[in-house]
Amino acid sequence: MELGISTFGEVHPDGKSGNALNAHKRVQELLEEVKLADEVGLDVFAFGEHHRPDFVISAPEILISAAAAITKNIRLSSSVTVLSSADPVRTFQNFATADLVSGGRVEMIAGRGSFIESFPLFGFDLNDYDALFTEKLEMFLQINKQEIISWKGNFRASVRNQGVYPRPLQSEIPVWIGVGGTPASAKRAGTLNLPMIIAILGSAPKHFVPFVELYRESAAKAGHDVSKLQLAISSQFYIAENSQQAADEFYPSYEALMTRVGRDRGWSPMTREQFEYLRDFGPLVVGDPQQAIDKIMQQYELFGNTRFVAQLVTGFTKHKDILKAIEIYGTKVAPVVRKETKAKV
Repeated sequence: MELGISTFGEVHPDGKSGNALNAHKRVQELLEEVKLADEVGLDVFAFGEHHRPDFVISAPEILISAAAAITKNIRLSSSVTVLSSADPVRTFQNFATADLVSGGRVEMIAGRGSFIESFPLFGFDLNDYDALFTEKLEMFLQINKQEIISWKGNFRASVRNQGVYPRPLQSEIPVWIGVGGTPASAKRAGTLNLPMIIAILGSAPKHFVPFVELYRESAAKAGHDVSKLQLAISSQFYIAENSQQAADEFYPSYEALMTRVGRDRGWSPMTREQFEYLRDFGPLVVGDPQQAIDKIMQQYELFGNTRFVAQLVTGFTKHKDILKAIEIYGTKVAPVVRKETKAKV
């Protein structure tokens, strides 16, 4: 199994038009995090796109390029690219350029977006939420396979017999579909024979088993080799030397994030009791190294996934503690998980 990290780059908003010191500091921290992840042997690091004051990453491709320049082996991805509100041509160019910087280590996770700020920001109608993603994904996949394209759709100007440059070092940019629990998304990913990553954040992992089965069934019906499908599971995580330390250091950041997002979505404020339940019975990978190994392996037994992506939640957690968690993940957790999953193949 591949082991990786994703981040949305949480930041305490500067609240002014320039001199964004908090944003500057957070970007430097992100680069330290990905450099360390590479050094401890993790397989992938993903930067997630948002257009809110509390997240610093709105252009994942730029951070991917910056990370590519200071790393050697780790694969670099978005998590996710909100393709619905982006231009497929420009998005491909950005990722292809980053791939050239990285020496062929770049991937993209395409998604419809769990937040909607990018739609009015870039002039798109939320009523076209599904249609936008379907059309733009189709165009991106065509560009990814062909140097010269002709294209006609409903949401952008047509392209007739034009080349899109630069081309990546890889034969194609690997494209994953990022999903949160919509059956149609799983069916689309399977039908298109694309890798899928599921974000399991609040529900018990077992509830997603039918979702994964639909993904594989859809691929089989479309004539694809199910044994070659790639599946990733993503859950929020934090690791420390002992379980209580991990819980105490992580909870303030987690509570702040979930309560803040919950105000937008009508959720009740997060409590410590809910947090502990999610640690014990839900998807949270928060604890000591053995607890993290056990949780990741439990998910593997359910899904047979080929990748686990640990979602960082930083917030109020000290940067040095985040770096320590990454170090433990790479040196104590990842080797054991790789060994155990290899033994089960």
